[in-house]
Amino acid sequence: MEEILFTITIEDNNKRIDKYLSEQIADSSRSYLQKLIKDDLVNVNGSVIKANYKVSAGDEVRITIPKAVEVDIVAEDISLDIVYEDDDILVINKPKDMVVHPSAGHYSGTLVNALLFHCKDNLSGINGVLRPGIVHRIDMDTTGLLLVCKNDHAHQFISEQLHEHSITRKYRAIVWNNITEDEGVVDKPIGRHPNERKKMSTHAKVSKEAITHYQVLERFGKFCYIECILETGRTHQIRVHLASIGHALLGDETYGNPKSKTPFKTQGQCLHAMVLGFIHPTTKEYMEFTAPLPGYFEDILNKLR
Repeated sequence: MEEILFTITIEDNNKRIDKYLSEQIADSSRSYLQKLIKDDLVNVNGSVIKANYKVSAGDEVRITIPKAVEVDIVAEDISLDIVYEDDDILVINKPKDMVVHPSAGHYSGTLVNALLFHCKDNLSGINGVLRPGIVHRIDMDTTGLLLVCKNDHAHQFISEQLHEHSITRKYRAIVWNNITEDEGVVDKPIGRHPNERKKMSTHAKVSKEAITHYQVLERFGKFCYIECILETGRTHQIRVHLASIGHALLGDETYGNPKSKTPFKTQGQCLHAMVLGFIHPTTKEYMEFTAPLPGYFEDILNKLR
């Protein structure tokens, strides 16, 4: 354990504690510091506080940094479709059926297992031992572009863009039922489902802002091919939002209508992260990448056409 002590000056008076700490400890993300606060590892004047606590001049802030835990996830030689790579980041085109990070029932064959083999020790550690390098994620059955960070500086820089909603994320999807308008916006907060803990919902007791823009690309009677642009990035956001307006993703067994049998071999929801754009953490230049639709997705579109 490492302990760091700060004394609040008049210049920082009335700042939120998490914001203050993120300014003082440049190599730690705000989300990581908020977790330390939640775990009672930050105290002010000897008392634990919450992340929204506002500091006052003269406060003594003590933060305890836990000792880094060695990653015990096994590195595996798994082929990766690398779209771009440099000393700071990787852009991966993730295939279907690949889980992003280890979790209950998925401790091998994940993207993290593959990254540990490919990158060795060159991955950011901000998100902990189970998610080295992972700054955002997509579902197991969703294909497409994913950004991985090789160091904590890159991770924090990209995290700030995610927090500010300035990263470009465009998805392609096939949904049930005809969407009459050419484009639209779903602006509904998302949180944990009140009864089914593995699902998300727009009717949660505790939720966060979630905004999805969509545009119809083609209509096929019972189905629509659309583009979705994420303004925010909540868990299952596109799937939950589109289901909430009566247009569940084709093949989505979690949020789709169980009475609507899928007429195609979908292997999960038809959702592809096609475009990813962001400011590079070192060059500060905007970069944008595109991943073509996977074969199964193209096959369904061809049958619908």
